[in-house]
Amino acid sequence: MKTRTMEQSFKQIICIGMVLVVLAPIALTLFAAFKTKADMVNTSPLLLPPMDRITFTNFKKVLGDKYLFIGFKNTGIILAVSILFNVLFGTITAFILERFEFKLKKVIMGLFFLGMLIPSFVTEIARFKIINGIGLYNTLGAPMVIYVASDLMQLYIYRQFISTLPVSLDESALLDGCSYFGLFTKIVFPLLAPATATVVIIKAITIINDMYIPYLYMPKNRLRTLTTFLMNYANAQQGSWQKLAAGIIIIMLPTILIYIFFQKYILAGIAAGAVKE
Repeated sequence: MKTRTMEQSFKQIICIGMVLVVLAPIALTLFAAFKTKADMVNTSPLLLPPMDRITFTNFKKVLGDKYLFIGFKNTGIILAVSILFNVLFGTITAFILERFEFKLKKVIMGLFFLGMLIPSFVTEIARFKIINGIGLYNTLGAPMVIYVASDLMQLYIYRQFISTLPVSLDESALLDGCSYFGLFTKIVFPLLAPATATVVIIKAITIINDMYIPYLYMPKNRLRTLTTFLMNYANAQQGSWQKLAAGIIIIMLPTILIYIFFQKYILAGIAAGAVKE
């Protein structure tokens, strides 16, 4: 009994520690966003400033920045196009790989998974040359192509989900005169809704939070995204920790809301394709 109590206490301590590791940076950022420059120096980063010195000026200045709107617009465009093609190519490719037999199928599947295993920074020089060579550098097309072509996570999710759909469903549709195109568009694709919800949510959060690709491939001010917008408050000329914190909170809200409202779809989509009956 004593041993079991100690084990439970140890597990609770580990869980509390993990929660603190996740929440502490968010709390520090939130506290900094309500501080003046003087309070950033004179108060502990672990505490809010006194109630009479809490300020919303940092949020007002960030919300009034013209590049914030540009960042939302560019991020929205990149997000919509990237997710559209990720879903389109992911479902079609997964359907073909899962339902059809053809030569070199195993080789093709191996190459797809090899692409998932190789870290992106290993091929960064080659990728940069390709993007520059096809004229997409400093355009919104650069991150779109990269997000669609380099991240193959959706292929794994869709294949796992399609494998749970009975083949007899395909056979019945084909016997009734349905073409393969009709089979995919009218039967298979609608049934992939949970998997598609999972892909859309995970991709959206990844793209919104990514700073590296937009910073490297779109240095122009008019091409700033939400994440590269924050760099305006981290440079030597306009650097301001409290404004940067306010900007982080503002930009972090869409991601948090997306996850809170749609987390059940993430779990449902992954679980639905995890078990084969």
